[in-house]
Amino acid sequence: MRLSDLGAIKRRLREIRRLSGAQAHRAAERLARDVNASADWVAQRRRTVPQIVYPHALPIAERTDEIAEAITTNPVVIVCGETGSGKTTQLPKICMQAGFGTRGMIGHTQPRRLAARSIAARVAEELGQSLGQVVGYKIRFNDRTGPGCRVKLMTDGILLAETHQDRWLSQYDALVIDEAHERSLNIDFLLGYLKRLASKRPDLRVVITSATIDPERFSRHFRGAPVIEVSGRSFPVEDRYRPPDEGEETLPQVEGILAAVEELADGDDGSGDILVFLAGEREIRETAEALRKRHPERVEILPLFARLSTAEQDRVFRPSGRRRIVLATNIAETSLTVPRIRYVIDPGFARISRYSYRTKIQRLMVEPVSKASADQRRGRCGRQRDGVCIRLYSEEDYLARPEYTDPEIRRTNLASVILQMECARLGRIEDFPFVDPPDPRFVNDGYRLLRELAAVDTDGRITALGRRIARFPLDPRLGRILVAAADSGCLREILPIVSLLSIQDPRERPLDARERADERHRQWQVEGSDLLGIVTLWEQYLEHRRHLSVNKQRGWCRDNFLSFIRMREWHSVHQQLLAQLKDSGARVNPEAAGAETVHRAFLTGMLGHIGMLDEGEYTGARGGRFVVSPGSALRGTGARWIVAASLIQTSRVFGHTVARIQPEWIEAAADHLVTRSYEDPRWDEKRGHVGARERVMLYGLVLAANRRVDYGRVDRAAARELFIREALAGDRLGVKAPFVQHNRRLLQSVGELEARLRRRDLAADSASLARFYDRRLPESICSRRSFERWRRTAEKHDSRALFMTLQDALAGEATGVDAGAYPDSLTVEGNELRLEYRFEPGDDSDGITLITPRTLLPMLDHRRLDWLVPGYLEEKVTALIRALPKPLRRRLVPAPDVARRCLDRLDRSMDLREALASELTREAGVPIGPEVWVGAVMPAHLSFNFRIVDDGGAVLAEGRALTDLQRQFGDGGPVETPRAGRRYRGMTDWQTGDLPRTVAVGEGSGRQHLFPALHDDGDSVSLAYYASRDEAARAHREGTLRLMRIGCRQADAYLAREFRKSRLGPLLAGLGHQGGDPVEDLVRLAFLETFLPDEGRPILGPAEFTARLEEGRGRVVATGVELAGLVEDIATLWREHRVAVREALASPASVVAGEDLAEQLDGLVFPGWLRATPVHQLRAFPRYLKAVGARLEKMRSGDGRNLAKAASLVPHMTRLRGWVAAGGALSDPKIAAYRWMVEEYRVSLFHQRLGTAVKVSPERLDREWDRIARALDSMAS
Repeated sequence: MRLSDLGAIKRRLREIRRLSGAQAHRAAERLARDVNASADWVAQRRRTVPQIVYPHALPIAERTDEIAEAITTNPVVIVCGETGSGKTTQLPKICMQAGFGTRGMIGHTQPRRLAARSIAARVAEELGQSLGQVVGYKIRFNDRTGPGCRVKLMTDGILLAETHQDRWLSQYDALVIDEAHERSLNIDFLLGYLKRLASKRPDLRVVITSATIDPERFSRHFRGAPVIEVSGRSFPVEDRYRPPDEGEETLPQVEGILAAVEELADGDDGSGDILVFLAGEREIRETAEALRKRHPERVEILPLFARLSTAEQDRVFRPSGRRRIVLATNIAETSLTVPRIRYVIDPGFARISRYSYRTKIQRLMVEPVSKASADQRRGRCGRQRDGVCIRLYSEEDYLARPEYTDPEIRRTNLASVILQMECARLGRIEDFPFVDPPDPRFVNDGYRLLRELAAVDTDGRITALGRRIARFPLDPRLGRILVAAADSGCLREILPIVSLLSIQDPRERPLDARERADERHRQWQVEGSDLLGIVTLWEQYLEHRRHLSVNKQRGWCRDNFLSFIRMREWHSVHQQLLAQLKDSGARVNPEAAGAETVHRAFLTGMLGHIGMLDEGEYTGARGGRFVVSPGSALRGTGARWIVAASLIQTSRVFGHTVARIQPEWIEAAADHLVTRSYEDPRWDEKRGHVGARERVMLYGLVLAANRRVDYGRVDRAAARELFIREALAGDRLGVKAPFVQHNRRLLQSVGELEARLRRRDLAADSASLARFYDRRLPESICSRRSFERWRRTAEKHDSRALFMTLQDALAGEATGVDAGAYPDSLTVEGNELRLEYRFEPGDDSDGITLITPRTLLPMLDHRRLDWLVPGYLEEKVTALIRALPKPLRRRLVPAPDVARRCLDRLDRSMDLREALASELTREAGVPIGPEVWVGAVMPAHLSFNFRIVDDGGAVLAEGRALTDLQRQFGDGGPVETPRAGRRYRGMTDWQTGDLPRTVAVGEGSGRQHLFPALHDDGDSVSLAYYASRDEAARAHREGTLRLMRIGCRQADAYLAREFRKSRLGPLLAGLGHQGGDPVEDLVRLAFLETFLPDEGRPILGPAEFTARLEEGRGRVVATGVELAGLVEDIATLWREHRVAVREALASPASVVAGEDLAEQLDGLVFPGWLRATPVHQLRAFPRYLKAVGARLEKMRSGDGRNLAKAASLVPHMTRLRGWVAAGGALSDPKIAAYRWMVEEYRVSLFHQRLGTAVKVSPERLDREWDRIARALDSMAS
């Protein structure tokens, strides 16, 4: 009985058993007729077995009986043999001889369509049959098998696809899996499937053929299946190794091939063809072009690769009277036996496809072949006579190569296999009996891709969408695109795109005509989309197909650099997919779909191939980088976001067939993959909901950032919490409901009480307020709309449902508060001035603000206002006690207790500090005066903040410095100098007695503390008072110095006279600086260094002044002479270097350095330099100037290192220039240390042997500048 009928007959028998009576009888009769017909069909096939003859020249002919016996008695047989043994063409005949091919067909798989077709033709020819009758073939979209077919050649992919509809493979009684050593993905899957099927179909015979490459591995896989080895080669082969010569590792491969061909041509009789193995089509074209230029016409050069047309492929097998050089890819290693080959040239490379699970990119790289592949290539020569194999690499290289090429299952993405297994319910891929189990990383990556396509769920189970994808004989990515196109109505456009992507691209770019090809192809380009360019080409092709003959179509393809064969294949694939879609109920859109619809559908299958423009390249998924391939319409357009049909790494990663897209399309297509994060959730009063900034990412690419969304749709519970806390408890609901007004007034009154008491524990905190609302609101409320909808209903039952009570607004008890201690106003001359309380430490208006009209400002009394209000007085007195110097403070502890004891005894008619000093004197037992608090820093809130307003209430100014405000806005004018100080004028010696550090002057609003100082009036001094301590100190120093000079008039005159008579006077005058008297400055410097070298401690009394005067009187002249020598050395060096710098400025090569040196010299010596520069710093000037000289000398010698050293000065000089530009002086004490550190740094750079006064480096300079910046910020604040 026919095998394919068995399943149906068994089902019908089961149905008959459920029937009875006449109905069962009739069904049984019909079944008997069908069984007899099936048996007759088998009998007929047994009677018509064609005559089988084996070519005696083939080695396998001697083993046919042995092989037939093995096939009959064993479910699986391994037949291995070298190329040329005849196993591929003779095994189907041996199976027929053993009785197979009668109850079913003998299936015979090949890895390639070309091999399936050519072998079918060869076997049919040997059996004397027409192709398609006894022997046929089936490849994708081409079936040449008839009803009487006994042997069916097919690609392994066809047999694999048949397992989906016929899990038992019931149409076959024998299967030949040829070229199993190639270990393609389909072959490995078939071998695993057949291993499982063997136990269910013991009648099925499986023959596995392999080259002599580890056949024992296949035997072990099939539980010790017998291995039959068939010898192949009949003649010896000479191996010749021709690696590039030493130093010529980069010799082009073409040159090596040409040299090998020349070697073979010179050493033989001209018979025998040459087979050259090359990595790909490009290499074949380059080599063919080079051979045609170098060899005469009698040599025929034939390419051989899978994409050739049938006619071009057949030329290899037809006889020829000329020597032929066949240029082939690895298709000629095992799949095809090219006749008449005597010589093989093997460069040792092949283009191997490898998938990177890390980058998710298919890498198509040229790699050295394994030893097994090299041996297969060698085996193609010496079939008819002695052969020669020339390897263009060394023998050591050959021996170091891996034994076998990695099986495809270990170097490709497994998504398609996993999907088919899930669809066929074959279990997990990890449990499938592969010959070599796949790498778990590749398995995980396959599931990841299917998850990306939504073909499996998070648990790895196939989804309904995955089953739809699996129906198509396509890569799952392309299947996903077809499903999306069917759902979105753009099949008309997507079908030709997917059809083209599933085959070799028909657009050709020959090496010798690339520019012309690109020009012709540009006619189909569409701006922004290579995909739509494919659609344009398709529509034009269909138009020509309808109206042109086949020959004219062929000519049109040739003129436009299109492969006619592949264009027809494109059309065939399109038609097959269209039929399949129509069978599933899909409809093709009659009208053209929009570009956005097409690209959105395409995106669903290519989410891992998106890219975002980044510095001329595209950043792809998971951080990968790629560029748009040449010839694309988007090349160089700068499209922000693109999607590519494929990412292939050759010399670099290229994106092929790309289109411009929008990130929101990606987000929609990848909704199940994107990661969404939310930041800054907060109440949005304008929109009436809790909003958050959403960030959407896919594979590391940011699709959307800072997008405001309704957070209630993301996390309702968190949104509700924020709504209550910020909108309700935070009083930002944005509605004028009665409960809002009531609660606001209640909370404001509690807040005002807190400000007066300077407490934060009275008002209920935000958490307490939130709990108040939380207890009353339903769980679903998280926005203003939902709240208002609920409130309107709730208030119908209780209008005060959301009204707070005082108890709700308070966190604790507010008992014992004396309202009189915190008055609302202050009385001034019968006027009530409003007081405003604020408890905001650090704020300018923290504490009590006295609001006064401008007209009342002069009436404010500093002494009265220093007492503040009763409620603040205890804290202020405590703070004043704590501000005392430590020796006094230790006598007055604990300060709060002392303050409370003093409060009732303080005399309110006095100045607060005077009254407190009196009481503290009594408490401490030692004298304490009010001056002890001069300069004491008090908390800001313990003094009034004054807000000056005009008659209309507008604020004119605000601050705590009453005197300054009165001076600015009042009518009293500045405070005059005390009368006691007016008689101390025109003094030529110390007449004032000991000077106090401060003096309280003025009455009423003019009372203040001033700082006394001696003022230099030229020929005398006077007593003056300053508001600034620093200003007073500077004036007092100059006034004291003037008294010293008056006290040593003779020495003063002598020094001035001698300096002017000596060469020093003209030398200083010749420095070229206008203004000032350098001699006078030098005399002043001598006195300053003698009498007042210490800048920190001033002389405040006559006794100390007299002692200092007498002590230095005998030294001042010597000090002046010593300083004169120092200044003379400085001036001499400075003049010499200034001349050299002018010369440097005249030379373009040194102008930059010259400008820097000029700036340095002018920063050292300038008008008033002797007055502005401290003596200790002047003593360092000779060292600075020697370093300048050293730098000038190196400039003259052309030392280039000076430039790099000078560059390190730039940031520091820039800072100093910025300081001066902002109005600062380099002599300012705040920056002087940094300024001199820069000079020391110059010494370390240009004359290190001189040494530096301080340790200096760029890091130390940066730290010093940071310190200055922090100090200035602190002063400003």
